[in-house]
Amino acid sequence: MNIGRHRATFVTLCVLAFSGCTVFSPVKTETKEYLLDNIPLDLPIERTHPATLLVLIPEAGSIYATRQMAYTTQAHQVAYFSQNEWAETPPQMIQPLIVEALRRTRYFSDVLSPPHFARHTFVLHTEILTLEQDFTSNPPMLQFAMRVSLSREATNKVIATRELSAREPMQEENAAAGVAAANEAMAKLLRQLARFVVEKAH
Repeated sequence: MNIGRHRATFVTLCVLAFSGCTVFSPVKTETKEYLLDNIPLDLPIERTHPATLLVLIPEAGSIYATRQMAYTTQAHQVAYFSQNEWAETPPQMIQPLIVEALRRTRYFSDVLSPPHFARHTFVLHTEILTLEQDFTSNPPMLQFAMRVSLSREATNKVIATRELSAREPMQEENAAAGVAAANEAMAKLLRQLARFVVEKAH
């Protein structure tokens, strides 16, 4: 009788082993992907000038040059959400928004982006300084900051540099609310950037 019990136990263990031991397998959860895609409607409209602008892809440190979505719960520390991420890296999402926003100002006869390196009058360099959800404040805040510089192609000389920033309150303490706040902040930064570029390109 004991032998029979041992054999039954052994068979049961083998079945579990060859079935992948699903009883102990971790539950797979689907990762949610989010976009930065908000372009404001109230951009300045200018008279078109015979000048072209090349918008380079934004630079970013390793913290923000990733699809991982950053947040902070303590000063001087950054972490990433495990089940929420960007659909593309922030530089990849932000560059076409900048291009489209500046096209809508109508100031330039053309706004270019790599790999199209046709002759151009100005070059716009941008750098992402901060893009994270800050849970150390109440309410939590989305912090977004960029450094932008405009240079003249003929002389390769920087005309002007400015830091743009926006802090947007989050309606809830979760990643989705942070994305909504990030898109609101994106719209604010695009307004600031458009005014800066048009003003300095005169």
